[in-house]
Amino acid sequence: MTTVLVDYDSGNLHSAQKAFERMARETDAGPVLVSSRPEDVARADRVVLPGDGAFPACRRGLQGFAGLEDALIEAVETRAVPFLGICVGMQMLATKGLEYEEVAGFGWVPGTVERIAPSDPALKIPHMGWNDLVLTGSHPILDGIATGDHAYFVHSYQMRVADAADRLAHVDYGGPVTAIVARGNVAGTQFHPEKSQRTGLRLIANFLRWRP
Repeated sequence: MTTVLVDYDSGNLHSAQKAFERMARETDAGPVLVSSRPEDVARADRVVLPGDGAFPACRRGLQGFAGLEDALIEAVETRAVPFLGICVGMQMLATKGLEYEEVAGFGWVPGTVERIAPSDPALKIPHMGWNDLVLTGSHPILDGIATGDHAYFVHSYQMRVADAADRLAHVDYGGPVTAIVARGNVAGTQFHPEKSQRTGLRLIANFLRWRP
């Protein structure tokens, strides 16, 4: 069982790789591979799509690797492998993003990525640092995770899901901000699990054990 972390020049994957490798050892989940090769994604048993920066740049960066987007679509839509998007990788699951310009997402979790607009003007954007999760759904990737557990965020935009059932958790930042989504074999976290200590490592372990 191989887990592939997709590398499309969206940021430093070193910490994510180390976190997934650690939990793969602890859960006997098999090898973890960081790759930008479509053939590796085509053979993967699980796929992780990280993302740092702006939605349009990440979307175009992914499309800049020949065959990679097609391999991702094949993995998710045809082979139905467990898939996890992280940060902008989660946002790209939406129908569209509105950061700087309107850009289409994958549409696997219907919704729109919009700028965070806190009700309290004293709250700064980006939303950066630790925040407490508020769980509103149940899912295998949430096993052992509870409301009040901490996660680490760095973002200015959030996903607004079309179906509330797709949002598993949010945080409060001058109003609810989407933290975890899932639909079918696809899940995503707005926070960085690799930087979220116990909560993040538990979610990674749960993902590695998940059988949609």
